[in-house]
Amino acid sequence: MENLYVQKLNVSFDGFKALDIDIFEVQQNELRVVIGPNGAGKTTLLDVLCGKTRPDEGTAIFRDRDLTKLSEDEIVSLGIGRKFQAPTVFTSLSVFDNLMLAIKTDRGVFASLMHRLQRGERRRIEEVAERTGLADVLDVLAGTLSHGQKQWLEIAMVILQDPTLLLVDEPAAGMSDEETYKTGEMLQNLAKDRSMIVIEHDMEFVRQIARKVTVLHEGRVLMEGNMDEVQNDPRVIECYLGSAMHREESNVAG
Repeated sequence: MENLYVQKLNVSFDGFKALDIDIFEVQQNELRVVIGPNGAGKTTLLDVLCGKTRPDEGTAIFRDRDLTKLSEDEIVSLGIGRKFQAPTVFTSLSVFDNLMLAIKTDRGVFASLMHRLQRGERRRIEEVAERTGLADVLDVLAGTLSHGQKQWLEIAMVILQDPTLLLVDEPAAGMSDEETYKTGEMLQNLAKDRSMIVIEHDMEFVRQIARKVTVLHEGRVLMEGNMDEVQNDPRVIECYLGSAMHREESNVAG
């Protein structure tokens, strides 16, 4: 079982406690959504899991290894991939070339572009492009893609590294309603064969994809449960969802 088990994880910045998590666990092939107000510690949690931030104490065990003791490269090799909030793609290259660079991570950019793809590699790129909604734009320059398509391209580039745990930071930010819905469908499909942690603020999007939701507040796990349990919990309403939910109810009533 390649599940993630976080215990007694603490992170402080200049005396401010950004994370204080007793236990946080994600099962194999589980899609977990993490929500919480700004400053709740969501991105800091992902930073710890990918090796960008070192905790003051605690452990994060994945595949019997403690991620807090590993370098960022070692964590990637172990099977953890991260999609950051802002898409970072090679805008002057085609979608296909971006994907080719992702699949040839052991080479430099020029060597990768000159590399003759094996049939299996090309088939793998086409398969991932199909799963991420990019099959019809493989020859298009990445710089001309919509914001949503750039997000999908970066997700595809991470998927080509074959992560068994995918970390995704606010994938729906800046997307149209249609792109947001398609992104939700994509992530649900990708979660069939890997674990996934998704950070998100868009509650409609969370409702679409969430199987289990973890609510962070002031660096701590406030509660966990399905979306109905979360949105009806008085603590969550008070610290995070209250005003947004009341606005939605008013709109429906109107």
